[in-house]
Amino acid sequence: MKKLCWVGVLWCLASLGAGCSKDKAPPAAGEGTQAAAASAPAPARVKLALDWVPEPEFGGFYAARESGAFARHGLEVEVLGGGAGAPVTQMVATGQVEFSTTSADQLLVARARGLDLVPLFAVYQVSPRAIMAHASRGLTSLAQVFSGGTLAVEPGEIFVSFLKKKYSFDKVKVVPYDGGVARFVADKDFAQQCFLTSEPLAAKKQGSDPVVFKIADEGFNPYATVVVTRRELVQKSPERVRAFVDAVREGWRAYLDNPKPANDVMAKLNTTMEPEVFAAVAEVQKPLIETEETKAKGLGTLSRERWEMLGKQLVDLGILEKAPSVDEYLLPELTERKP
Repeated sequence: MKKLCWVGVLWCLASLGAGCSKDKAPPAAGEGTQAAAASAPAPARVKLALDWVPEPEFGGFYAARESGAFARHGLEVEVLGGGAGAPVTQMVATGQVEFSTTSADQLLVARARGLDLVPLFAVYQVSPRAIMAHASRGLTSLAQVFSGGTLAVEPGEIFVSFLKKKYSFDKVKVVPYDGGVARFVADKDFAQQCFLTSEPLAAKKQGSDPVVFKIADEGFNPYATVVVTRRELVQKSPERVRAFVDAVREGWRAYLDNPKPANDVMAKLNTTMEPEVFAAVAEVQKPLIETEETKAKGLGTLSRERWEMLGKQLVDLGILEKAPSVDEYLLPELTERKP
């Protein structure tokens, strides 16, 4: 091969008059851009399964898509809306989708059932779970809710088990939660579980006077709207997972700064929610998403101490037999913001 190379050089030197040493003609206008585009790798296609319908709690994901954050990180993301009972953790575990959203407590329950899922990003740093009662009752603490009247809750919910252990339900009439606010509006002695971003707004719109008590203030504050993936994907494509986390963080920053573009997109997908409600919810949820900790560590941050506490609480409630080691599932090298 070296001999052939030298032959070529000698031939070129002997042929200067024929133009062998002339510069190559520059490419035509636009030719270089087209070549670069042709050589650029195609974006990685991934799916994100939401555990509920398109609403502001997912606004940052749609903002990441609409603002081009996913594309800038080499991703083409299909966002799949969910609903009640959507098996999103199973979908991730079985490889039907690459990412999904769930709550921190449900993630630990899924891991206890053998699903090797890991958390990547927590949208809600403060749980939106709450109990709402009528302001006319003059209640000043959640403890007083359990002194009488009627309380509507879902018995199977983990936070309900926490409340039942902390506060006796002996003096309150417990009824099933039906997902609406009609009974609340009609009965001044009626209290119910709620999301800070949902039922209180609906009740106010109907002329009611809800006062809300956050479950987080009672000591049970699992992260909510947590992005998870399966460990297998992390092992095979860590760069792709990291790119997804970075893009999601950019998307949520964009949504918090200006929720309207993503809200307009979600409003077309979820016609049951009016545009003004999208705007109201986006405003209400801001302090649940952006906290002093996220200002220091970045949106979506995950605290080792909080995961450890949650594991112990689930054991104390009899939900888990043993608290899992945080080292088994927390991956700071992928989840922490780049300096």
